[in-house]
Amino acid sequence: MTPRFDLYAPAPDLSAALQERLDNKTKPPGSLGRLEALALQIGQVLGSTSPEPGTPQLLVCAGDHGSLRDARGRGLSAYPADVTWQMVENFLAGGAAINVLARESGIVLHIADAGVAHDFGPRAGLIDAKVAPGTASWFDGAAMSEAQCTQALHNGARIARDIAAGGARVLGFGEMGIGNTASASLITHLLTGAPMDDCVGRGTGLADAALVAKKRILGELAAAYRGPNTSFAVLAQFGGFEIATMAGAMLGAAQSRMLLLIDGFISTAAALVAQAHAPALRHYCVFSHRSQERGHAIQLEHMQAQPLLDLDLRLGEGTGAALAWPLVRAAAAVLRDMASFDSAGVAKA
Repeated sequence: MTPRFDLYAPAPDLSAALQERLDNKTKPPGSLGRLEALALQIGQVLGSTSPEPGTPQLLVCAGDHGSLRDARGRGLSAYPADVTWQMVENFLAGGAAINVLARESGIVLHIADAGVAHDFGPRAGLIDAKVAPGTASWFDGAAMSEAQCTQALHNGARIARDIAAGGARVLGFGEMGIGNTASASLITHLLTGAPMDDCVGRGTGLADAALVAKKRILGELAAAYRGPNTSFAVLAQFGGFEIATMAGAMLGAAQSRMLLLIDGFISTAAALVAQAHAPALRHYCVFSHRSQERGHAIQLEHMQAQPLLDLDLRLGEGTGAALAWPLVRAAAAVLRDMASFDSAGVAKA
């Protein structure tokens, strides 16, 4: 049975009050540029003209891809599949880029095993959301069954709701899964209709010859696909457990009226799936940066999204979301704390 996540646009009745409050701050109207649009979005999502985002949380979902353990797909990544579980260990030890950036920005990090081909055992700091030890190979059929895809979506929604129940108002997203740029490319092509070649990039740093082979392999897979181009069908066919868990978490977080910080190419592929299922999701998403990965620009254009940063990032892990958080905090502070013309005794033009 296809899961259903009902979602509605946040607080449209607050729009006029938020705009009036922002226009009455001690500045020329619109002079803070895109920070003002961000402030309005934060106020609408959090349902307040004086929003307090609180302590941000960031969920990193990890999963393995069976296509990378298939001889036909081993050239799709510059790194071996075992790097997925090794990087999860690095997250748990606090040594990855996202750990450093999260600590610097005061972000609480959550690591979820959505489907890694490794037995971690019970571990402090690791959420057990494993559907299976990696997906199947999409060279032989769907990456996951409908039941597995549904389980991953519900796992993500449950994790997000649990985080929201603890009082969090902002949830960022990151991932780890060797080979997941290939999955994201296929999802992007099928859900946006953009040419397959335009959706494929270097991922972990493929050389020119390997990139040509990656485009050929993914083009053949996309051309052979005969299933429906609906969000969850495409996700089940070509996605990963980490992408499905993120998509479910985004939907669950939005249902809990949280602001979503979307990272790069892989996280946006999950957002693309979630928005295709529930179009109102777009209102809850802050797109943190423009990835160097080629297909990210296509995703952003399709979702009519303008990212906050452009730093040539292509790491994933939620690093862009962590870097964007200070801008979110600043936008909320402007709306909440900046004086009005009346309160400051400043003449208004």
